[in-house]
Amino acid sequence: MHTDTERCVRAVRSKDARFDGVFFTAVRTTRIYCRPSCPVAPPKPENMEFHPSAASCQRAGFRACKRCRPDTSPGSPQWNVRADAVARAMRLIQDGVVDREGVPGLARRLGWSTRQIERQLLAELGAGPLALARAQRAQTARILVETTPMPLGEVAFAAGFSSIRTFNETVREVFALTPGELRARAARPAARRAPASGAISLRLPFRAPLEPSNLFGHLAATAVPGVEEWRDGAYRRTLNLPYGHGTVALAPRADHIACRLSLTDPRDLTHAISRCRRLLDLDADPVAVDERLRADPLLAPLVDAAPGRRVPGSVDPAEFAVRAVLGQQVSTAAARTHGARLVAAHGTPVDDPEGGLTHLFPEPAALAALDPETLALPRSRRATLLTLVRALADGSLSLGPADDREEARARLLALPGFGPWTTEIIAMRALGDPDAFLPGDLGVRRAAEGLGLPSTPAALTARAAHWRPWRAYAVQYLWATDTHPINHLPS
Repeated sequence: MHTDTERCVRAVRSKDARFDGVFFTAVRTTRIYCRPSCPVAPPKPENMEFHPSAASCQRAGFRACKRCRPDTSPGSPQWNVRADAVARAMRLIQDGVVDREGVPGLARRLGWSTRQIERQLLAELGAGPLALARAQRAQTARILVETTPMPLGEVAFAAGFSSIRTFNETVREVFALTPGELRARAARPAARRAPASGAISLRLPFRAPLEPSNLFGHLAATAVPGVEEWRDGAYRRTLNLPYGHGTVALAPRADHIACRLSLTDPRDLTHAISRCRRLLDLDADPVAVDERLRADPLLAPLVDAAPGRRVPGSVDPAEFAVRAVLGQQVSTAAARTHGARLVAAHGTPVDDPEGGLTHLFPEPAALAALDPETLALPRSRRATLLTLVRALADGSLSLGPADDREEARARLLALPGFGPWTTEIIAMRALGDPDAFLPGDLGVRRAAEGLGLPSTPAALTARAAHWRPWRAYAVQYLWATDTHPINHLPS
């Protein structure tokens, strides 16, 4: 969109927050870049130029606006919708792969050369992988500087910088403030009195509207005891991260998601934030989604009643795939029971002074060697589960952010015991496919019949062609017609 100057100028003049993160406005006279909804008076059109990313603005010599903080805007929704290699590269960069493995590691995961990656990202985003990762490190550093009492030297390495000098130079370049000035400007005494546990409290932005009922209701109603819980108005769970583990508490607020992270290693902050955003689908564009679904007169009343529904995601695709198998043809309560048994027997114990979280969900390698006779499941489902975890453990099946969704679907369907429902629910929640569809799901068929939509899978699939590429969101609206607990925030 950033190449459509007229459209961008209109968005800036109207201060349209829907475009925050989609493009960035750089002002040639002040050398500052802003989000489209920046509250200051818009500059003259001839002084504006538009960039597809914050990294592109920084690469061109612009610094972040101190008023609208464009570096904190929601991510571009196109990386959720698109499934090409550039989109997969962006999801990996957001996941911190460049910080941990460098550009060669990114290239290896995508099957590209480093030169191809540089050329493609420069063409689409105006910045290469190192510049994009640098912009993300700067934002992580800002969060740590402003919300924790962590010494600045520790902040530098926790944010992924290789040296304190590089950290200082980057912060000055990006924010026109030294790290010390950033901390003083934040003026948050509470951050300085943060507990010794090292908990980090921050706000996760999203594009309005956001309907929290089905999003948090689903997570709470399907929570596996020991790994997840609903406590004091927040969804809490354990996280298995590259450098250690952690816990997170997520609570809906009017204009943001309140996020409290406790990490054993602060270097995991970027990765943890990325996972939480995917879990809550915070980079979606609800206006575009709802506009498409509202065009169907039978769906329109559902959309108008509760606009902004999101698709609950997952913090760990492999974990969700295992849980999808455990939940085949059983109730939500039974699936939770099966999950809790697996966690108690094979999960890694953790301490949680603030609640009742006890374990990390077991990794595929830990489940691959288990004795099938210990599983309280039908024999066919035991075989399905073991086949899945062994494929995940040996790498023949991968469900990460860089994986091609259609190829993953094909590999899942080739496994014994995997049909369209299991494959599509994994595509929807683990792979983040916004167009995943479940025409054979009982809840979807009942809702469709009640609305006067076709209720047979083939006929419903044909009707749903008009909902593309947002069929996963249509499923959320259809499910929400039921009184099941997944559709309601816990009291």
